[in-house]
Order: sequence, then structure tokens, then C-alpha cells
Amino acid sequence: FAGRVGDDPAGAFVRTALTARGVDTSALTTDPERATPLTAVLTRGADRAILTAPGCLAATGPGDVPEALLAGTRHVHAASFFLMPRLAGALAEVFARAHELGATTSLDTNDDPSGRWDPELLDPVLKVTDQVLPNAAEARALTGVAKGVAEAAAALALRGPLVVVKNGAEGALAHDGTRVTAMPALPVEPLDTVGAGDSFDAGFVAALLRGLDLADALAVATACGSLSTRGRGGTAAQPTWDEAVAHLPGAVVTADTGVTGVSA
Repeated sequence: FAGRVGDDPAGAFVRTALTARGVDTSALTTDPERATPLTAVLTRGADRAILTAPGCLAATGPGDVPEALLAGTRHVHAASFFLMPRLAGALAEVFARAHELGATTSLDTNDDPSGRWDPELLDPVLKVTDQVLPNAAEARALTGVAKGVAEAAAALALRGPLVVVKNGAEGALAHDGTRVTAMPALPVEPLDTVGAGDSFDAGFVAALLRGLDLADALAVATACGSLSTRGRGGTAAQPTWDEAVAHLPGAVVTADTGVTGVSA
């Protein structure tokens, strides 16, 4: 894990929690001047607001991703793109270098609090991104496509990467530029949906790295996202690999109708 935390109790908690789960934190820097980022999620029914105190996120940059770390990894994933302006402006270079060293890349942009969803900032990164993993609202915002999720995914796929869209209780779909692969969510009774998207991302990347094809990777990812909602707090109910693959259903693959006239 590469990034920053503050020299504070929250930062110590993050480092300890990652280490306890077997994550290498040697590239996790402690920022002596800025606090650990903190987020509060407010929900009422289907409405959700996310309040973030960015702390050291704004100072996180390409120098926080060591060359030695890139050289020793098979995959590089980035998230919170619009909350890290220093890294966002250089992420294309980081991903390009990862490709040169033989790694694949993925990006979850997450929300853009500014509402700009700047394509001039994002498009150079998409050109060196193997998979982009927005949720449905983010896919629509990134493309300006207000129609269905598949149409937004198709528009985003025109900009380079495999597009994998998380769509809550509706499941997820992937668009590879020519086909749409859809996967329903598991029938679980959710207690807390916080972190479900991140669990989905982890399951999808892990499945691809284990050699699963797109449909099965999408199924594993959907299982990871669905099962993570069984507990509160975002990590308490994350499934193991064996729990996730036990829920592999069949995927539905359909021909793409195409929206080649849409541009961002």
C-alpha cells in the first residue's frame, strides 16, 4: 500500500489494521504536518452525502509511489482520483511506468466534490488504465450520459479502458468496447453499504490476477460487494476468497448496441 497517513491515532489505526490483514505498509508514509484523512458518510434512505476532511490527501503525489514498489508488483490500483490533485496530475506517468514494468492498472475515480469531472485531467490517465471502476452515478457524471448505465459505460469505454460499473442492488456490468457483461447482485439483507464498492474493486482485481475470465471476475466482484454489506463499518463483513467464489453464478453476455456518437 502506497500513500500517506498523519502522525495521529487515526493514522496509527490505519497502519495497524493494514498490517494485521497482511498488507505491506513499507510505502505508507507518515506525514508529520498533516492529519490523516477522515470521512463521514451520512445516509437517509437512498440519499447519501460524503463529508471528507482531506488532511494529507492533498499532499499525496507521485513521489509517494516508489519505483521499487512498481517494479515488484503485478497490478497498480488507484482511488479517490479527484481528492489527490498532486497525484492526479501525474498518475498517467505512474501508470505508464507500471505498464513498462509489466504491471496492469485500474482506477476507481470515486466522487468529484467540485462537480467538474475534468476530462482533460482524466483522459491521459484512462489511456494507460486497463480497468476503470466507477459506480453508476460516477459513470454518468464522467460521460454526461444521463440514460442507462450501459450507455454511460459504452461512452466511457470509447476513452480507452475496460469499464466496470457498480450499480448497487442492480449488480454490475462490464463493457469491453464491444460487449456488455451483466451480473446481478446477491440477494443479501444489507446492514451497511459503506465500502461495498471498494470490496467490489478488490474482488475484481484479485480475480483477474488469479486468471479468471471477465465474466467470472465480475461475478466474484459482485459477490464481494454484496457480502460486504452484511456488517457495519465497511470492512467487518468483507468475504474471504473462498466465500466469494462460492457464489459464482452465471453471467449474462449480450451484444453491444453501441453509442459511438457520444463524446465527453
